Amino acid sequence: MTTSIGAANAAIVKDPNLQVARSFNGLKAASNSLLLAKRPQVSRVSTSAATASFIRAVSTPVKPDTSVVHKRSKVEIIKEHSNFIRYPLNEELLTDAPNINEAATQLIKFHGSYQQYNRDERGAKSYSFMLRTKNPCGKVSNKLYLVMDDLADQFGIGTLRLTTRQTFQLHGVLKKDLKTVMSSIINSMGSTLGACGDLNRNVLAPAAPLHQKDYLFAQKTAENIAALLTPQSGFYYDMWVDGERVMSAEPPEVVEARNDNSHGTNFPDSPEPIYGTQFLPRKFKIAVTVPTDNSVDVFTNDIGVVVVSDADGEPQGFNLYVGGGMGRTHRLESTFPRLAEPLGYVPKEDILYAVKAIVVTQRENGRRDDRKYSRMKYLLSSWGIEKFRSVVEQYYGKKFEACRDLPEWEFKSYLGWNEQGDGALFCGLHVDNGRIKGTMKKTLREVIEKYNLNVRITPNQNIILCDIRQAWKRPITTALAQGGLLQWLAQHCHFALAIAEAERGIPDILKRVRAVFEKVGLKYSESVVIRITGCPNGCARPYMAELGLVGDGPNSYQIWLGGTPNQTSLAKTFKDKVKIQDLEKVLEPLFYHWKRKRLSKESFGDFTNRVGHEKLLELVDKWEGIPLAPARYNLKLFADKETYESVDNLARLQDKSAHELAMEIIRNYVASHQNGKIE
Repeated sequence: MTTSIGAANAAIVKDPNLQVARSFNGLKAASNSLLLAKRPQVSRVSTSAATASFIRAVSTPVKPDTSVVHKRSKVEIIKEHSNFIRYPLNEELLTDAPNINEAATQLIKFHGSYQQYNRDERGAKSYSFMLRTKNPCGKVSNKLYLVMDDLADQFGIGTLRLTTRQTFQLHGVLKKDLKTVMSSIINSMGSTLGACGDLNRNVLAPAAPLHQKDYLFAQKTAENIAALLTPQSGFYYDMWVDGERVMSAEPPEVVEARNDNSHGTNFPDSPEPIYGTQFLPRKFKIAVTVPTDNSVDVFTNDIGVVVVSDADGEPQGFNLYVGGGMGRTHRLESTFPRLAEPLGYVPKEDILYAVKAIVVTQRENGRRDDRKYSRMKYLLSSWGIEKFRSVVEQYYGKKFEACRDLPEWEFKSYLGWNEQGDGALFCGLHVDNGRIKGTMKKTLREVIEKYNLNVRITPNQNIILCDIRQAWKRPITTALAQGGLLQWLAQHCHFALAIAEAERGIPDILKRVRAVFEKVGLKYSESVVIRITGCPNGCARPYMAELGLVGDGPNSYQIWLGGTPNQTSLAKTFKDKVKIQDLEKVLEPLFYHWKRKRLSKESFGDFTNRVGHEKLLELVDKWEGIPLAPARYNLKLFADKETYESVDNLARLQDKSAHELAMEIIRNYVASHQNGKIE
């Protein structure tokens, strides 16, 4: 039996043997009481004198006051009865049906899969499953890439998809093949565990394999955070490899941080010490990066982690930012995209404890009644940063220091050939819409297999070939060129296209954007961050783009303008319900006026913000096509100075300019000739 937190607190107050520290406000009615019902009393004393307040978590009374009942979403109830994400999925996978039931559909997300069907087909639904891998930092070993390439052909639709969270997606897998595909990935040291579901998703980090202290430290930190927040109860391995855990050894600092319960973060004796039976209220996203490099869109995450180094380049700690998120619902203003804001600075040895404290704060306080408002950004919006910081500090056990000053951010794509810093090269390749298929897929396979290359997936759905010897550059360049993979040499229009709806509806939109660029006279060297997604969930992070297109109906898009190239500000809604066939009617005047009216080095996003939406709408509404330029004739009438001065003197006598007189003489001369003869 469970009860509400409000009811539990009321009963506690009546019991003289139980006390709650009044300074602790980290538990509220929106939390799921089951989290507390299964937790014994734990005393937590802050290690910092500045925060030496006594904190105590309490168990639910045996006879609570049930006069106040708080709603829980259906998914929360499914998780509660699932035996740590097993039942009824384990039974549903054994049936002959091509699909699984609603409860199992929710649970399989935690295993990294979604059940799907073709919405365009009429009659009986044709079910299949999408699998998403989990690749911290976008790292993919040579072996795993080749296995994913094979699986796409053998069990998928022949296409490998790269996501905006640096992972693979494999579409079209039938239910009967799920275990074969999953076990193949696991046995190749890959994983899909936690790629979807109400827990920490793939941890982003710059994909560039640069051998620099800060980049290497950021990537190691991302991998450690991913390990810290990986589920521990074994449900994944029980389901797909009969309980055999295939995983590398964890760093000791990860194990220590996960097991530490000195501040009441854990569920003692639980197979899921951090997540408990209910896991998190919704998905949770983390990105790690270094100063200036915003290739990961750090402010769109629940937690943004930025390495801070000393003057010698030695990493010392991290700035933490919290509360970012892109998802929203059309025509529901209470849902919104939000940028992360500064929480504080932590020394490098504390990063895992600080991240854990933030996750637990969301676990305990994030809403579990309405999933539209369950992301941590809504908790930040409701509480404000000061209250949020105060509660996190109680789980962290220390006060946060002020964030360190950082240089300006830049958007980095890492396309083309680059030095790694260890004598080897890496090559970043543009992948249209993140879809590896056809000739591109065959060529990549040949190159990666022949040269035994590891790869990285970028947050912009591109791919990086790593660890290339200098002697291999020419033959690899030749092979890539023959396979049509070197189009990136002429492509500087940053573009991300996410999810299946967008792919079905607008397969040629990138070509159309490029055509508009060319039509209005913009060069390929121009750069505009353009992102498109088929729904408002924000997978492609369109609300950060200079130009964002968000599906808002059948073949219809909402247009957002005003993000900045370095991904540090939110765009705003510009126009609703633009039909796909009418996109050029909007894009053409916008790009045309940007080319002609921008300030020096002014980006498209900065231009739209300066001009303002009202004026831009006026320009779009009045657009009648590119104006015809008047003919210009650059005639050099005078070959020498003496002739010019003679004509000029004659012109002055007639109150004319030298040019006017010369043109008059020429016209008269031409008029006096007909058919080449003088009359």
